[in-house]
Amino acid sequence: MNQTEQTSVHPDPSSELPLEERVNNRSHRPDSDAFRTFMASSWAPTSAELPARAEVADHAARRRHGISLQFPGERLVIPAGPLKVRSNDCDYRFRPHSAFAHLSGLGVDHEPDAVLVLDPVAEGEGDNGSNHRATLYFRPMAGRDTKAFYADSRSGEFWIGRRPTLAEFAAQLGLPTADVTELEVGITKNVGETSVGGTSIRLVRKVDENIDALVDTARYNTAANPDALDFGALDDLDGKLAEALSELRLIKDAWEIEQMKVAVAATINGFEDIVKALPRAVAHQRGERVVEGAFFARAREEGNELGYDTIAAAGNNATVLHWNRNTGTVKPGDMLLVDAGVEADSLYTADVTRTLPINGKYSEVQRKIYQAVLDAADAAFAVAVPGRKFRDVHTAAMEVLASRLADWGLLPVSVEEALSADGQQHRRWMPHGTSHHLGLDVHDCAQARAELYLDGVITEGMIFTIEPGLYFKDEDLAIPAEYRGNGVRIEDDILITANGPVNLSAALPRTPDDVEEWMANLSD
Repeated sequence: MNQTEQTSVHPDPSSELPLEERVNNRSHRPDSDAFRTFMASSWAPTSAELPARAEVADHAARRRHGISLQFPGERLVIPAGPLKVRSNDCDYRFRPHSAFAHLSGLGVDHEPDAVLVLDPVAEGEGDNGSNHRATLYFRPMAGRDTKAFYADSRSGEFWIGRRPTLAEFAAQLGLPTADVTELEVGITKNVGETSVGGTSIRLVRKVDENIDALVDTARYNTAANPDALDFGALDDLDGKLAEALSELRLIKDAWEIEQMKVAVAATINGFEDIVKALPRAVAHQRGERVVEGAFFARAREEGNELGYDTIAAAGNNATVLHWNRNTGTVKPGDMLLVDAGVEADSLYTADVTRTLPINGKYSEVQRKIYQAVLDAADAAFAVAVPGRKFRDVHTAAMEVLASRLADWGLLPVSVEEALSADGQQHRRWMPHGTSHHLGLDVHDCAQARAELYLDGVITEGMIFTIEPGLYFKDEDLAIPAEYRGNGVRIEDDILITANGPVNLSAALPRTPDDVEEWMANLSD
């Protein structure tokens, strides 16, 4: 009998299954009436007690009020985002979009597919006197009498644990909630051109493809002339919302500042763990991974996750700005550059860098490079005061580094020429910026306009990094051999107060002497 005949006599049942369901072929799940009846019985009742209102709720309400005032009469749609597949049927740990987290107050791993909708009402008649009423749409827990309870591996309680109910989130966040099955109506009702009495929508795009499609379809179906609809103009419309949400985060409120302190404290603990792990890292063929693992353990113990992939770069790898393969060895006599941050459960992240002597002592050249970078950081810190321009921070650091490079005979031109817009030769060894805003995203407020960011005025409540560096690659023939293979960056997280800048990460030693003493004490 040939293969064709075999197939016709013994058809393969799996070939009839849709592709997305074939993953379940690896096991047999019970589905009898008797099983379903038994599975739905004899469960302890769920407590009806509602949680207390979360501390973040009032802060999130003020943020929603701020964005509401900018877009009267328009529906604002802010998705949390869906789960993302890592491999086959395994998802990455969920993290909501930062704009959603900021306006809802939800952190940790809550509610994939959730959407926050701010619905327009008459001016001043919305929540807290705003122009909108907000509703949080999400998928409530399936009852224990449903198949989803034990069969849905993405949302069933038996698989992923209990999630808050609609009523619990409403009490915790002070925010009306609704079943996600009502979302389509909530987004598309009365959509249309404002000239004929319709409601326009602004959407945070590229977060959830399904919501993008829903909004675009509603816009198309309600347009007076669908064929003439300018989706480029609509992208610009949506972009203004993303821009406004980003700029809303330039100034941190009191709750956010406390969360940043939590993240920084956990990060400092992680750096201590790294120093304690150095003997094992030196002995391991992939010592950088030992360093990375030590910090990751702390991030999961004290926080939600890493704020970003840890850079654990030893020797010449420290001259690669975003080296996070972390496959290298850790050798005594080299330096180890670690750029790492713990993301707190609230999703606020620290971002700290230290460059450590692996054997506990800087060499003469290493100390010289390190001190130059430290002096640049201190110069930047000195000008990070209310009223100065954000760009002044970078300028101050560059003046110090260009001067030192000239002193060492490395600059091919004068300091003045290097610092000019037509020069910039010193940037060969410091090609990145000195500062960036920090908060829910490690590079926070990234969609803000340049006039409010790079050219913005430093203001009380801002949190940003100061992180100059010098990077001398092994293969750089423009410098003497003694400098090659050394990369140094020092990065701290700075809070701007009315009295000036406060270094939130100052508890982590910064000067060469203090670093050496700190490492020695941790090694005892």
